[in-house]
Amino acid sequence: MMGKNIRRQILQVAVLFLLLFGALAANIIYLMTFAADGLASNALNPRNSAADSDTIRGTILDANGRVLAQSSEDGTRSWPLGEMMAHVVGYHGERSGSVGVESYANKELIGMTDGMYRLGPAGQLLAADVGNTVTLSLDSEVQQAAWEGLEGRKGAVVVMDVDTGAVLALVSSPSFDPERVEEDWDNLLEDAAAPLLNRALSGLYPPGSTIKPMILDIALRQNAAHDGEAFDCTGVLDVGGGYTIQESHNEVHGTVSLREALIKSCNITFGTLGMRLGGKGLEDGFHRFGFDRSLDGELAEAENHLPDFASLDSGDLAQVGIGQSTLLVTPMHMAMLAAAMAHDGVLMKPYIIAEVRSANDVVLYKAAPKKWLDVSSPERTRLIHNWMEDVVNEGTGTAAAINGISVAGKTGTAENSEGEDHAWFIGSAEVEGRRVAFAVLVENGGAGGRVAAPIARSIVQSLMR
Repeated sequence: MMGKNIRRQILQVAVLFLLLFGALAANIIYLMTFAADGLASNALNPRNSAADSDTIRGTILDANGRVLAQSSEDGTRSWPLGEMMAHVVGYHGERSGSVGVESYANKELIGMTDGMYRLGPAGQLLAADVGNTVTLSLDSEVQQAAWEGLEGRKGAVVVMDVDTGAVLALVSSPSFDPERVEEDWDNLLEDAAAPLLNRALSGLYPPGSTIKPMILDIALRQNAAHDGEAFDCTGVLDVGGGYTIQESHNEVHGTVSLREALIKSCNITFGTLGMRLGGKGLEDGFHRFGFDRSLDGELAEAENHLPDFASLDSGDLAQVGIGQSTLLVTPMHMAMLAAAMAHDGVLMKPYIIAEVRSANDVVLYKAAPKKWLDVSSPERTRLIHNWMEDVVNEGTGTAAAINGISVAGKTGTAENSEGEDHAWFIGSAEVEGRRVAFAVLVENGGAGGRVAAPIARSIVQSLMR
């Protein structure tokens, strides 16, 4: 009997050992495959810290070769363009760690490859004395126009190439001095203005009327409305349950077509479309435009907050139709919406790292444009894009108009339960053969047509060279 108990205990120990060994093996495989890239890029990884101390960190350049970050021979890191590039280029420090491109491209900047990383300490012996040069898609002049346009106000700007997805500008305000992050760390963490928050990627806001081009697209697609249909705007929309939606500034637009409703940003028309689409129709539309997924990599963004569409009553459906309710989106995603409208319904995947080149001038990586989503048909998006041009030429977005340049856009004045309305403007323009899309947000800025549209105008002008 005692012998059987001993054999049973030995068997139990053996099974436990095998389970532990299997878990350890699985974890090692995971770390060497699926998690390898993240670990290799993580600035807090001890292997990288050792390699970093022995390597002159690589230079970061903008698309025109302007230096955005560089290290001297003694290892001192500098960021010549300071605050206006801080959120996207990032910072690198012992206490604060790394964010932005400094974090995502850390492996490249210290001259480590995946193969070197997997070799462990031996791989550090193979690392270059000087890290690789990382070139971004950013255009410093466009970035500066966006930064200056915000004038220190809380907000964000994203500008991207419609045809390739290359991000030309990504601005968040307020910002910080990347060369003083270590010294100012505690103050930055405690600052109520949240200067460390990248509002372009992580800020979540109600889109207000800037969502209306998308609502129009999905209404036409699902036959909830048709071109040529007339809507009667009395200034008030009864949404049931004793509730109503009011037109902005108590306006009464009268009988309007879909085109006129977009030009005048008619809440009554778009609230009606929201109710017609219903929860399922709205959910399908938001998913089709990618609002149920987030970018990853160097442009990792916060998840957009979508309502629980199945539980929305008629009032909430109408509110979603005008970009309110519990809907919250990132400025990055609104720039992507504008890009899709200007690109026949094809949304290219945004990117910011354009090229990686070794110290001896060998190209190690070059970005290639990739399609992310087909969100709509060319016919519908061309129609809506033409109407967005009319918004700028004769509607609420005239402050973005530029002589000789075709600018399309949509204003937004998003209600905010915690203060003044947020000012929005999204759109696109073609400048010297290049098509760009943009999203401008000014927190608590008020009217989008008055506050955000002029910033978009300055951005487009910065591309005229």
